[in-house]
Formats: sequence, structure tokens, C-alpha cells
Amino acid sequence: MNGLNRDLILTLLQLGTMDVQGLLPWSSNYTFLVRVCPNTAVAQTLNLDQNQLPEIKAVYKPRRGERPLWDFPRGTLSLREQAAYLVSNALGWDLVPPTVLRDGPNGFGSVQLLIEHDPDLHYFTFEGDPRFRDQLQKIALLDIIINNADRKSGHVLLAEQANGADRLWGIDHGISFHSDDKLRTVIWEFAGQPIPQPLLADVTACQQHLETADDNLYANLSELLSFAEINALQKRLENIIERGTFKVPGPGRHYPWPPV
Repeated sequence: MNGLNRDLILTLLQLGTMDVQGLLPWSSNYTFLVRVCPNTAVAQTLNLDQNQLPEIKAVYKPRRGERPLWDFPRGTLSLREQAAYLVSNALGWDLVPPTVLRDGPNGFGSVQLLIEHDPDLHYFTFEGDPRFRDQLQKIALLDIIINNADRKSGHVLLAEQANGADRLWGIDHGISFHSDDKLRTVIWEFAGQPIPQPLLADVTACQQHLETADDNLYANLSELLSFAEINALQKRLENIIERGTFKVPGPGRHYPWPPV
């Protein structure tokens, strides 16, 4: 994240002035590249000089630009983007770029920090690379948890951190959290393998958060997902803990199309 503080990024995304730079190509929904600039509201919230605050780039997905889907309620994809960010954080995995919901030039939608990356590098180009095994296990498990119906290869980004080390990010989670089994992903390299104990501990902690109706995670997700979807999320967490292994693809469609 270019060495920027997460709270700073979230405040900029939530309150900053958005300047649309153009449509992003190859998106099935209207997706805009925006420049987010500091303003008085950001400066006052952070108690900093506005002139010392940076600009950032972000991906803006307005609700009105969402393509209707037969199996997902209309106008909910941006909410699911935010829900995926919250669950990733609740697990302690930091896989999803900072994401907020807000009004923008084209109406209400999700705004997510743009991750600068080489588009020629995606999951299929580093599949099986031992350097990324731990991170890919987390992404694969996150997809099972959120019931991601669209984990394409290009939805796994390889980016360089401020310290020069490479890390992975997962993006495009708008088609997730359905109450029916919809998991479609290209990441099946861990299918049937035992889930490492540290990851199971993270899943258990997340599941315990959702057991309590007055927990912040439950309260926040209840504003984004239906009761049936939250209940299905809880059951998926319980099944992962009980099974202790990565899911194996069953009958029917379990790869997204196109795969990249």
C-alpha cells in the first residue's frame, strides 16, 4: 500500500474528493479508476495539514453500474465487496485492499484502493510457487468462507510492498456470500489437504465473533448481507472447522469463466 497507514487510506477513501479518470477495461460491470484527493474533511478527521496528505488511486464500482444477475439480488454487489473486506480483516489475513462504501460521482458504490501490479502476472503464472503457498492457502480458504463464485486467475494480484517484498491481494468479491453453494475458483491446488492449524485457529476466532449478535462483525455484516446469507456464512465456518481440510470440487460447475 505504498507504505501508507491503513487508517489514512480508509479516511481518504471514505471522505476524499473523487475525480473519475475513466472506465477500467475488461470489467463486466461499470468500474471506474478514480483519483482520491485530500480535502478539508479528511484533514480535520486526521488532524493533519491538508497539504501534507497524499492523493491515492482507487477502483470505484457504483451500484447503478452493476449488471443484473439472476441469482444475486440487484444492487448488492458493492455491499458484498465491503463484506469480503470485513471478513478478511476479521480473519486477520489482510487479503483484500482497503474498501469502503460511499456516494460518488455516479452514485453510491464501493471504493477500493487500487493495487498497482503487472497484469501479466496472475495466479496461473505463480501457481505452485512455494514463496506464495501460505498466502494462496489463505486466499483459497477465504473463497470457501465467503462462497466466492468468481475467483478468476486475474483476481489474484502480485504487488511489491514498500519494503520490496512481494505479496498477493485478492480483488473482485462482488459475487460472493450467496446462501447456496456457488464456489467457483481456479485455486484448487490445495483440495483435500489439511488446513494448517494457525489458519484453523483464525477461522475459529472468526466463527466465534459471528456467534454473538451484538458483536461488531455480526452487526456490520447484517447491514450488508441477508440473514440467510449470514447464517450460511456461519455454517461454512463451522464446516471448515469440523472438516479441517480444504474443500474438494464436487459435481457441477466449479471453475469461473473465463478463468483469467
